Amino acid sequence: MAIEDNPEARTKYGEELRQRREAAGLTQEELSQRAVMSHTHIAHIEAGRRRPDAEDARRLDQVLGTGGFFVRFLPTLDGRRVAEHFAEALEFERQATVIREYACTLVPGFLQTEAYAKEVLGSGHPPKSDAERDKLLSTRLERTHILDDFGSPVVWVLFGEAVLRQAIGSPAVMCEQLGHIAELGATRRIRVHVLPFRAGAHAALEGPVKLMWFEDLPPVAYVEGLKTGRVWELPSVVRQCQEVYDHALGDALSHRDSLALIRSVAEDYEHEAQ
Repeated sequence: MAIEDNPEARTKYGEELRQRREAAGLTQEELSQRAVMSHTHIAHIEAGRRRPDAEDARRLDQVLGTGGFFVRFLPTLDGRRVAEHFAEALEFERQATVIREYACTLVPGFLQTEAYAKEVLGSGHPPKSDAERDKLLSTRLERTHILDDFGSPVVWVLFGEAVLRQAIGSPAVMCEQLGHIAELGATRRIRVHVLPFRAGAHAALEGPVKLMWFEDLPPVAYVEGLKTGRVWELPSVVRQCQEVYDHALGDALSHRDSLALIRSVAEDYEHEAQ
């Protein structure tokens, strides 16, 4: 069972902020200037779409003279956000204008070929029937359509070398999958970087992360573990995830060298298939 945050509490938080702001005779723009927060962020908090972090709450209390009310109210919003079946992160993915992702063991879903995705979805535990697998496969393949528009989202993918070397399905499946990635990279639809094994320890060793930016919403980060996934909206946590990604990217091969490695590994699979 997924454990969600409390959207009702977040809505009430926003309503309370709006009422107290208006009681103080301030517009959103005036409050944003005094609290050193963006106008957009305040608008989203009031609408219940985003939650403030502790520093935001402290500044709101200070400007509005609310005696610590917004800091004390903050814990009511703290429920874990675990995205069962990737539902929440999938919705963000559809809205994103920029996606940067680190994949350490598997090709990200929106880049998977049908044969590769079929192998991945059929390998979980407990075992799935063919019908259950094919239903998930349909959803997985639907995600690939976010790449139909050449300009948006802008996509950078950082692969651990294990993604290339881990043989999912047959050599033919891997050859096709890596060829697909190489083609997307060669046509400049995505930017690709590979963290080679020889890079050794790097900043993203703890696991995969997806960073997403939007037209009119603050960025979010999505991290995964076994049977769990969590969307982070707290600006401080999102910034930390961005820094991890950037540091790991600094240890990766260039786009050109990464494509060369991907093609080379694909050729190895092709020879093995023959």
